[in-house]
Amino acid sequence: MIKVVTVVGARPQFVKAAVLSRIFEKHPQFEEILVHTGQHFDANMSEVFFTDMEIPKPKYNLDIHGVGHGAMTGRMLEKIEGVLETEKPDILLVYGDTNSTLAGALAAKKMHIPVGHVEAGLRSFNMQMPEEVNRILTDRISDLLFCPTQSALDNLSQEGFDHFDAKVIRSGDVMQDAALFYAKRSAEKSNIMSQLPQHFLLCTLHRAENTDNEERLAAFVNGLNRVHKEVAPVVIPLHPRTKSKLAAQNLKLEVEVIDPVGYFDMIELLKHCQLVLTDSGGLQKEAFFFEKSCLTLRDQTEWTELVQYGFNRLVKPEENLTEIAKDALLKQSDFSKELYGRGKAGEEIVESILKHCS
Repeated sequence: MIKVVTVVGARPQFVKAAVLSRIFEKHPQFEEILVHTGQHFDANMSEVFFTDMEIPKPKYNLDIHGVGHGAMTGRMLEKIEGVLETEKPDILLVYGDTNSTLAGALAAKKMHIPVGHVEAGLRSFNMQMPEEVNRILTDRISDLLFCPTQSALDNLSQEGFDHFDAKVIRSGDVMQDAALFYAKRSAEKSNIMSQLPQHFLLCTLHRAENTDNEERLAAFVNGLNRVHKEVAPVVIPLHPRTKSKLAAQNLKLEVEVIDPVGYFDMIELLKHCQLVLTDSGGLQKEAFFFEKSCLTLRDQTEWTELVQYGFNRLVKPEENLTEIAKDALLKQSDFSKELYGRGKAGEEIVESILKHCS
């Protein structure tokens, strides 16, 4: 029996981890223990969330949230260490780039437990982002590095991982596995389209680099308002953090503002929109999965291949968002290009874990 401890701390990580959980359940040689650090306290993670998303409930909930980076990571490290002492796993899995990711990897490595990092090798090359620090440190101490893309693989090679005692694998992206799995269920689980115009552009705006910078936020709000008036209706599920920042700056979004949405609603929005405008990392990829062009309201992106092949365009606040949106709507892209594993990443990762731990 191979015992796997999976550490997650936010809703998106649960969705990604569920891809592997479904495969582990089919393999009698695996036992998975799910640990939720509580990093992103989310009232929406109710019984319905786990039932509808077919996600296993965590065995441990560490309930650590609402404190600064240092205190959060330190408390997680201490509590995860206690879980590992109790469970004695053969491997620990972490996802992405949160404080939970780094704390889980550190705790396991100090106890000589192998670490697998799903979504390894991603780089924004912006060390001002705490996520970038978490990514780099987690990669450096991981034993199995599951890269979603060729560019992630190349990043690790350039950082010297060819000479480290670690196995680097191009696994594909578990987010595509998840998107394909849930896309078959979203129409039954969501009725959001009954409330919206037939033709619309989908927008999300929440990253600190935009919301905490008054000039950037004002510029993007003005740009979105013009797009809504001159190009097509813009629908934005408004993040509470963004809402408070808009109020503080006395800025008004003159677009179709709706409440934050769940995963099934978001899939339906992606299926039916004409174009995506976002500063979210995940939504950039999901736009590609659902064959929609994307305008990324940031100065850089971790998903450089989307820009390289023309599926995505970075937009700075000083640029003319209206003209860029018009051009994007006219563009024809070939979404048949294989970038993220075509929904087979979970199987590749589980097979690699089986080989490593056998």
